Order: sequence, then structure tokens, then C-alpha cells
Amino acid sequence: MPQNPAPLSQESGRHALLLSADVREALAERRPLVALESTIIAHGLPRPRNLQVAQELEEITRKAGAVPATVAVLDGRAHVGLTATQLERVAGDPAVRKLGHRDLAPALALGASGATTVSATAFLAARAGLRVFATGGLGGVHREWTQTQDESADLRLLARTGITVVCAGVKSILDVPATLQRLETLGVGVLGYGTEHFPGFYLRSSGEPVDWTVRTPQEVADVMRAREELGGPPAALIVAHPVAEEEQLDPDVHDRVLAGALAACRERGVTGQAVTPFLLEYLMRETGGASLEANLAAVRGNVELAARIAVAASR
Repeated sequence: MPQNPAPLSQESGRHALLLSADVREALAERRPLVALESTIIAHGLPRPRNLQVAQELEEITRKAGAVPATVAVLDGRAHVGLTATQLERVAGDPAVRKLGHRDLAPALALGASGATTVSATAFLAARAGLRVFATGGLGGVHREWTQTQDESADLRLLARTGITVVCAGVKSILDVPATLQRLETLGVGVLGYGTEHFPGFYLRSSGEPVDWTVRTPQEVADVMRAREELGGPPAALIVAHPVAEEEQLDPDVHDRVLAGALAACRERGVTGQAVTPFLLEYLMRETGGASLEANLAAVRGNVELAARIAVAASR
């Protein structure tokens, strides 16, 4: 029993999704697909490495047996699956904006171009009929939430979008216990992949336990199938996949630098949407780029696992 609206076609109207030829063919033949966000390409990495990573992630997906579908908005049209030229444009055009779910309608109506965040990618991918999405780390509840009321739009969107999201947990700069509590309240399922603890993005473990552990792509696919057969309100299924131990950021370095980042944030009065980029930039600078490498290692592992899950789910 499908949990999302019927996939949109190119003939559904001016603002319908544009599916690449590979994505259209894979959907028609019920072959495995994996959605990939484009924000990491446009805003998360320096040029020209960003394009190299984008191409690498698509290749990892193909080698694992699935079709990659990188999502972005170009000239007011939402694309699920990009051509090589379009991928180069997202990576190289400094005018490409950052689009969350709430930004999609203005971007489409006004003819803008933008890279999609977790919330926008999950929404568009699910509307296209994709079942699996790979990303780095989710947004969540920010520290000192009781004072700021700052919470990522990812959470509410995932609470009403039936897609499986493979990630390395939530960014460690956030309030992880509060985020897990919020996910529970919203009815978003969480599985630890090969772990009994929720990952900490740069770290293998945040120290917070998960209720359910799975150990194979087939077990994830079985959970997906059970959810679909049960029906009910649509909500995402999070597969929390920790970064490999040898590729995680040194925990002592992480804790020391994060403490300094949070102190600097308070001292400079950084608030709202500026907090996350400020903290991530501070971590990358003060760890000599080690946090970025841990991030990329997590993304690569998540993409490969997502492809294996998509293959298992398509059988």
C-alpha cells in the first residue's frame, strides 16, 4: 500500500517534476533508485572538489546496483535526476540558492535555481515515487531550544513523507536527545544499522540508544514492506548508519573543538539560521579539515548502503 501521492509526470502541469531519462526508465521498470541531495554539492564543499564528490556519489550508487537521482531546481523546474551538464551547473554556479521544502513554491514560481536540502529532497523524491534517500546528517533540535525555539524543518517534513532516509544520525552540534524525542513524538521510525546507539554524524556514536537494530539491507527492506502493508499516516523511516570507526573524527578533538565553537557562537551573538553554518565552518577550520573528511566518509557509506537497501526493496 503506497504511502505517498501518485508520482507526478512531466505532463501534469508547468510545475510538474522533470524526471531524467534514467529515472523515468527505472521507475517504469521498478528498478532500484536512490535520491541524492544537491546542497552538499552547491554549498557544502569547495570547488572543484564538489563536482568530483557529486560524480563519485552517483558512481557509488550505480556500482551498488541502483540508479542515482540527484535532486535540484533549475530555472524554476524541479528535477529528479540530473544530466552531467546539469550536475556541473549545480556545482559551478555561485548563484544557485539553498532551498528547503518551504522555498520550493517560490523558486518554481519565480524561475529560480537552487540546491535542495534534506527536507526539499525528501519531498520531491517521494513525490516522484522514490523510496530511498541517502544523505549525510539530518537537521534536528538545536541546543538551548527552550530559549531559541530553533528546530530544523527536516523533522516536520519527514513526519509526513513516506521515504526511507539513510543518514549518519543528526549533526553533533545539535541537541541529540531532544531530537530523538522529537522524532518519537512525530512518529518517525528510527533503525540503528549495525549499532545499538544513534550515530553522532562525525562520530560513530552519540551515546544515545536506539530501540531497534537491523544488520542487513534485507532487514531494512522488510521493515519498509511491513510499514507499507500496515498503512496509516505517512512518515519517514530513518536508517542511522554510523561512519566507520577508522574514519570518524577523533572524539576528544571533536568534543574540545565543539565546546570552543559553541562558546564562540554565544560570544559573537550568532543566532537563527546562521548558527549551523557557523559551527560547521568552525569545526572544519579548527580540525584542519578532518571534520569535512569524516562527513564525506559518512556520506559515501550512506550512499552505498542506501543503494543496497533499494536493491533489496525492489526484489
